[in-house]
Amino acid sequence: VYKAATSRVEVFEVDSFVDSIGYVEGAGDEVAESLRQLGIPVTFLNADDLARGDLSVYDTIVLGIRAYAVREDLKAYNRRLLDYVSDGGTLVVQYNPYQILESQYGPYPFTINRPHARVTVEDAPIRFVDPEHPALNTPNQISEADFDGWVQERGLYFLGDWDERYTPILASNDPGEDPKLGGMVVAEIGAGRYVYTGYAFFRQLPAGVPGAYRLFANLISLGN
Repeated sequence: VYKAATSRVEVFEVDSFVDSIGYVEGAGDEVAESLRQLGIPVTFLNADDLARGDLSVYDTIVLGIRAYAVREDLKAYNRRLLDYVSDGGTLVVQYNPYQILESQYGPYPFTINRPHARVTVEDAPIRFVDPEHPALNTPNQISEADFDGWVQERGLYFLGDWDERYTPILASNDPGEDPKLGGMVVAEIGAGRYVYTGYAFFRQLPAGVPGAYRLFANLISLGN
């Protein structure tokens, strides 16, 4: 079997307000390396870091995909992450299956439907539920064009229900289905912000999708 030896290069404008990121690796993805390509130092956090480390040195902490399914230390020390947010940090939680429902790992209650809500069509229309929210405006102005060129799917394991203190940001759906608002929600806790996103950044960033980089840069910059 022969394949062409090719490399794809994308050049695009993207800004962030982040100088350091702590990354809790989950089941394996390339998001941390993608963030490093933006020039942001990324540190992988181990069990000792979660238990006793100084989390305040990170502008933002990102949880990798399926982290609650494979990291018992994350479950054990999740309270420290919520305290980090309350003190002014930003926590971005990428998609997680049902293990995230075993306890209230988020700051406020939420559920994931069974079967879980997802949007499988990669070019399904996107609606901005809260167009003035900083996640869509700072530091990068997000438009519908930023959702062009996505690969494989829009997202999976969207929230089904959530506490009113979470703010839905986007809505999308497969053809013939109702709009799904649980793919990206943001909640304020004390001085910080908690983000849950089922949108498939773990596929888009390695694929070099410019709009996905710009939107993810906004999510990690919410605290600044």
